[in-house]
Amino acid sequence: MNHLVSIVFPVYNGAAYLRESLDSLLRQSHQDFELIIIDDGSRDESARIIQSVNDHRIRFYRQGNRGLAATLNRAIGLSRGEYLARQDQDDMSLPDRLEKQLSYLVSHPQCGLVGTWAEIVSGTEKTGRVHRHATENFCLKFDLLFDNPFVHSSVMLRKSAVEAVGMYSTDPSRQPPEDFELWSRLSRKWDVANIPEVLHIYREIPTSMSRDGVSPFRNRVIDISVENLECLLGDTAIGSAIHDLAALNHAAYLRVSPHARWRDISRLVIDAADRLAVLCNGPHSVLHERAEAQLAEIKPHYHRFKNGRGVRRYIKGISGAIGRLVSGWR
Repeated sequence: MNHLVSIVFPVYNGAAYLRESLDSLLRQSHQDFELIIIDDGSRDESARIIQSVNDHRIRFYRQGNRGLAATLNRAIGLSRGEYLARQDQDDMSLPDRLEKQLSYLVSHPQCGLVGTWAEIVSGTEKTGRVHRHATENFCLKFDLLFDNPFVHSSVMLRKSAVEAVGMYSTDPSRQPPEDFELWSRLSRKWDVANIPEVLHIYREIPTSMSRDGVSPFRNRVIDISVENLECLLGDTAIGSAIHDLAALNHAAYLRVSPHARWRDISRLVIDAADRLAVLCNGPHSVLHERAEAQLAEIKPHYHRFKNGRGVRRYIKGISGAIGRLVSGWR
């Protein structure tokens, strides 16, 4: 299969596992690729490790620190391939990852994004855990209403699709999560998929590039979830129900309105499943099962929120009574 794949590979202080990650790409069964590596202002031995690898497919650039989204956009701008593969400095790809993803995108021209399942390791230790996200377009579009069902480092993208929706956002109010934000915009115009095979190894590292810095990550995920729900359901929205749904899904109780009602929230989730069944030509029964499972996860948060409000009202009442008694004694 004669298709050039551009692997975009940002690096920031990644020396610990960098050579292992690079070797996993250089050993791919699909060999027609360019590996675009951008060192985003590393202060460790990352540059020396990269420069020690002698392979004509590597294109190496260095820059002052710009952050992940801006670095990815620069790499995409430099790319020559019609397909873009992601990999992080800590992770590894199994030898046939690129070949299988490329084959999928070539045979599914309406698909703009395909990920894979991923084994999870912690440092150098196996965890026995695997990211097994949904694989079908209609299920993934339902999941994207609430959160990110893709391992960022495992995805391959159609370059024209990424360019058509405006690349990664560098707006600090929208990223991170730069991956969930981009997938959300892309999935409104293109199909998406995950290959149901473990073709990637995702390493949990507290200091990895995507985890550095303190940011209101959860709030931004909720904001994107609200946008996705509004885009799908706009005219069926009930007051603040969409905001309540997104906030409860992430246990952000302080963002839930005081008058949140379970009936409104559950209706929105079912409506979302019904709309996607029509838009994606997906089976109603499967999407309804997914909606019921989503509601089963959210409902305990709804009850905790309601019970917490009751406790707060009780404490406030007791405090008020004590205050009045104290005033009377005076």
